[in-house]
Amino acid sequence: MGLPNVGKSTLFNALLKRQVALVANYPFATIEPNTGVVPVPDGRLDKLAEVVKESEKMNELPPKVYATVKFVDIAGLVKGASQGEGLGNKFLAHIREVDAIAHVLRDFTDENVIRAGAADPQSDFEVVEAELLLADLQTAERVQDTKDNIIKNLAVKIALDLQKGIPVRDQSFTDEELKLVKQMAFMTAKPVIIVLNVDEKFINNASAGELPIVRISAKMEIELAELVEEEQKAYLQDLGVTESGLQRLIRKAFDILGLQTFLTAGVKEVRAWTIKKGTKAPHAAGVIHTDFEKHFIKADVVEYEQFVSAGGWNNARQAGKVRTEGREYVMRENDVVEFKVGV
Repeated sequence: MGLPNVGKSTLFNALLKRQVALVANYPFATIEPNTGVVPVPDGRLDKLAEVVKESEKMNELPPKVYATVKFVDIAGLVKGASQGEGLGNKFLAHIREVDAIAHVLRDFTDENVIRAGAADPQSDFEVVEAELLLADLQTAERVQDTKDNIIKNLAVKIALDLQKGIPVRDQSFTDEELKLVKQMAFMTAKPVIIVLNVDEKFINNASAGELPIVRISAKMEIELAELVEEEQKAYLQDLGVTESGLQRLIRKAFDILGLQTFLTAGVKEVRAWTIKKGTKAPHAAGVIHTDFEKHFIKADVVEYEQFVSAGGWNNARQAGKVRTEGREYVMRENDVVEFKVGV
């Protein structure tokens, strides 16, 4: 999300590697939100597939199934949106449905692209953040009409902080209050990634600030998406960059949402599964199939690097690298797992 003409749809198209959203040099080129599910690039799966093929003496590589992230490209917001300006409430309704906000700010130079709204990244951010604060203030005031004194007092407390310019995500709550806050669907409660859309030559500049920042040249990402994999690597190498904007944005999104992956490696497929950090083994098994959680017995776990160096499950077991974990085991990034379940 962001102001009109900051490069949201260009970035969206680059991330999806196809022209899904209409890119045009005028506000509200994107009226309905465009949605796309994007595979998360993961070199571990390539290596796992090679190991499984060799260790299991397969004629071809097993299928690879990547973790995914869903991007939603939302129409540009303008000052006064909380009062119905531009696409107003329609825009705000779309934001309420997402888990996190990638806030795109314009920091590129192109006089041919109309600047709609503020004049620099900081003021761009302040305009949009102010509209979300105002919309949340309206929500807090509506909630105060309830007869439940606990909810009413909480809404008053939230409203007072919103009036001071403090987003809900930066306000302090008890665990019990936090449960109630989540039910109120405040937009400023959502975690935010700042996506600074810069000129290509500035993508390596250091970033500062409290919010997570990803520097991306949306124009460069479009050009990159049109190249084959080897050409992409050479292009990035010339720029002194090791990974694309998509990879950096995905990693940052996983981080702020508290997500991680675990891996499975078998002849049917090698796969990355998305779970919340702190997830225990039975619940992780349930991500594969709900019955796996119900009938969970144990998990055979080996660290990814050890799995690869040993050369597959049989060799890893013989080398004593595979651990047996029970119901209280907390899953870790890079775990390669086989779940044992009953019937």
